[in-house]
Amino acid sequence: MWTYSMQACGSPRPQFHLLAFEGPDRYSRAGGLASRISGLSGALAAAGFETHLWFVGDPELPGEERRGPLTLHRWCQWISWYHPGGVYDGEEGKRRDYAASLPPFLLHHVLRPHLRAGGRAVVLAEEWQTADAVLHLDWLLRGAGLRDAVAVFWNANNTFGFDRVDWRRLARAATITTVSRYMRYTMWSLGVDPVVIPNGLPSDALRPPDPAALGMLARLTAGRLVLSKVARWDPDKRWLLAVDIAAALKQQGGRPLLVARGGVEAHGREVMARMVAAGLRVVDPRSDRSGVAGLLEVLGQTGSADVLNLRQPLDADARQLLFRGSGVVLANSGREPFGLVGLEAMAAGGVACLGGTGEDYAVPGWNALVLQGNDPTEFLQIFGRLERNGAAERAMRQAGRTTARHFAWPAIVARNLLPRVLARPWAVGWVPQPV
Repeated sequence: MWTYSMQACGSPRPQFHLLAFEGPDRYSRAGGLASRISGLSGALAAAGFETHLWFVGDPELPGEERRGPLTLHRWCQWISWYHPGGVYDGEEGKRRDYAASLPPFLLHHVLRPHLRAGGRAVVLAEEWQTADAVLHLDWLLRGAGLRDAVAVFWNANNTFGFDRVDWRRLARAATITTVSRYMRYTMWSLGVDPVVIPNGLPSDALRPPDPAALGMLARLTAGRLVLSKVARWDPDKRWLLAVDIAAALKQQGGRPLLVARGGVEAHGREVMARMVAAGLRVVDPRSDRSGVAGLLEVLGQTGSADVLNLRQPLDADARQLLFRGSGVVLANSGREPFGLVGLEAMAAGGVACLGGTGEDYAVPGWNALVLQGNDPTEFLQIFGRLERNGAAERAMRQAGRTTARHFAWPAIVARNLLPRVLARPWAVGWVPQPV
């Protein structure tokens, strides 16, 4: 663990400001971005930095909430009152309001007092929805003569909304970053050369699942090969291949159980139709309980079905339990900007089966299985070899855990993010100190 000081140049530690649509509120969680922004802000605050997270928050919670060094700023709440469906309900109105109203408030009420007292600041913005806010903030800072005191970064987690970004202006206003080499190569065609700063995991992602719950899961699925897949209903996630894998295992006389947690996307109907056509029996039992208890309850109602269509949300503890207790976690995307689910599976001690695009952390055959094609036979071959070798499976699970430790957010902040900030002229003399 590292901490950082500005002792040599006599400057106060910089403020960090994270700009994103998603955040830690249930209202604000829609995918991997919420995990990223929550983990990153938590790691910066834990390292002792004054950290501010500006996100589209729950309209029924306080507009500003302090949690030690971390301050949550829930923006666009007046719009969210009319859009109870979550962070992206009413997205366009929220995006316009975020870009117009947040930068002036941030500058006049938070940044200006800090900078005029000799402080420095770092702005980390996420995804296309914040691009106009970054342009606005850059313009305001230049007009106030404060631009040189603020390091501005803008990060792309995927290609959504790229057609709506003014890349030339954004490259002048911010250092552009992304999450993998795959994304970097993809973005070259846009005329930008982003810096790769990978995704990370919160430290508690490495906490092992509760042994009693893990034992219960093993008893409920005894004699079954559990295949788990947690992803949006999106063709890029290769759900159809997952269905074909389960069907092929059943045709070979196996007893697979595909635990599927999708989203609300229309592709889900095509996936369900494929299951029926493949002769797989699907159940979707419900539970009034959440988390680990709810997961175990619905697993107990699965019976001899081939597919459990999981409807209730999976919190962090339930995901860890499912991933650790599965024979394999199918994170087999055809196009994956980073692959956070695969890394979460590794952290839990699971066997991750990946798609081989943006998962820079994957070493095929050592810490993960990697599929190169879209044929279930490939999976049957590489997983079959692993399944027949208990020592190799245990070694892969352990290697995955080792890999995940290197991708914990405190490690990413110290190894990948802070050196970029240290390169700023005003950071001369800012030295790392182990604690």
